Amino acid sequence: MGAIKLEKIEKWFGDVQVIKGIDLEIEDGEMVVFVGPSGCGKSTLLRMIAGLEETSYGDIYLDDERVTDKVPSERALSMVFQSYALYPHMNVEENVGFGLKTAGVPTDEINEKVAHASHILELDAYLKRRPKELSGGQRQRVAIGRAIVREPKGFLFDEPLSNLDAALRVQMRFEIAKLHETLKSTMIYVTHDQVEAMTLADKIVVLRDGHIEQVGTPRALYETPNSLFVAQFIGSPKMNILDGEATPKGLSLANHGTVAHKIKSDSPIVKCGIRPEHISVVSKSADVSGEVVLYEYLGSDCFIYVQCESIGILTVRVDDEVAYKTGDKVKLSFDKKRIHFFDEAGIAIR
Repeated sequence: MGAIKLEKIEKWFGDVQVIKGIDLEIEDGEMVVFVGPSGCGKSTLLRMIAGLEETSYGDIYLDDERVTDKVPSERALSMVFQSYALYPHMNVEENVGFGLKTAGVPTDEINEKVAHASHILELDAYLKRRPKELSGGQRQRVAIGRAIVREPKGFLFDEPLSNLDAALRVQMRFEIAKLHETLKSTMIYVTHDQVEAMTLADKIVVLRDGHIEQVGTPRALYETPNSLFVAQFIGSPKMNILDGEATPKGLSLANHGTVAHKIKSDSPIVKCGIRPEHISVVSKSADVSGEVVLYEYLGSDCFIYVQCESIGILTVRVDDEVAYKTGDKVKLSFDKKRIHFFDEAGIAIR
């Protein structure tokens, strides 16, 4: 079992509060990803769960047992850091089993657990190699293997892929997802990369300035963000955000036409959000028009950036059948069912 519960968690460094009263429940076996911009408190929160940072206020529970005051070794959680922290003079087999050896575990049991972990992580062919003979991805798998042999109730990953190049990051995301499916253990994963969050998580926790902005599945956060911050943080490219004014006929886009839509808001000032894939290039009945300032061909995806008078630049996802050029004049239509509205405070209007 590896259910984790946080109640009114706060963290203070002197007079500075970095975690501001967080309540969160993580079910046994869930893959939960903490995501947010630098300085939002995600790594600090993870270290508090691990016991590497003291909790100023609040309580942390592991399977209904209060562990707030327990040291890391008493929490039955294993942490994988951004740095591999492997012993250079030891081979893979020795690195993976070293923690068990220092704990006095019998040699036969160590060998059995190391063999099991190396099989899961496909490290059997590298057991006699030293870290300098391994790639970055292989070193990270060794670090994960060192955590697996402890047979913890949960795994804590603190930006484990940050030191890898783009190709290895994609490969290791697959490896970690496969590992979660195999072990079915609770995993908390910290990243600033929303693509990692979207591809790995059962549940995403979006953090901002030390508090939780929204919790939900990747689909829920993408399709129904609760705030302007979440709407812009989740999704690549970002959601298009337009200033506007609510009118009886719909949303007036900065004197550049009105998007017909029923708006439920007490505030006359709102923002309109729409994702690139929910804008279409059309020949007539356009909501807005503009000029292409950039065309991006990314293979599976193509985007145009359109300068619209009085609105600014809109990002539009297009198919690859038309190779747009800078200066092309285009008309754009919004999918009215996919428009998001936000009030003056940045809160979603349903």
